[in-house]
Amino acid sequence: MSAGDFRSFMPRALAAARAAAEAGEVPIGAVVVKDGAVIAEAHNSPRDLHDPTAHAEILAIRRAAAVLGDERLTGCELWVTLEPCAMCAGAIQHARIARLYYAASDPKGGAVEHGARVFDHPQCLHRPEIYTGIGEAEAAELLRGFFRERR
Repeated sequence: MSAGDFRSFMPRALAAARAAAEAGEVPIGAVVVKDGAVIAEAHNSPRDLHDPTAHAEILAIRRAAAVLGDERLTGCELWVTLEPCAMCAGAIQHARIARLYYAASDPKGGAVEHGARVFDHPQCLHRPEIYTGIGEAEAAELLRGFFRERR
């Protein structure tokens, strides 16, 4: 893909994050893209689904796997508004996501460039290409605003 062919799907992930906030969930959104088309998207839903694993990334990966009829999301991109946690990073490696794009870093709970640094371990089954900072300011402000309202 040349630089002229690049298309950001972060606006779509940010829209999902805003939907999460409107639903009273932590505002994180995720989009799975295959061959330049969105095949799945989701937002955080642990409260609504009464499921601690219902992070945006997990839900989007599950939906994409159902669409493709395969547990391997070979050639897919995952766009997410916050650095994935260890659970989500584990799912990303198992799904064989080709490229991970995330907006804001998460020094407290992230596991890509912070914390567990899942993809840096020799035991890691697959390491996606990783791109950070696209839509970072908006994603960070969504999160700050969400938590500011709850304090």
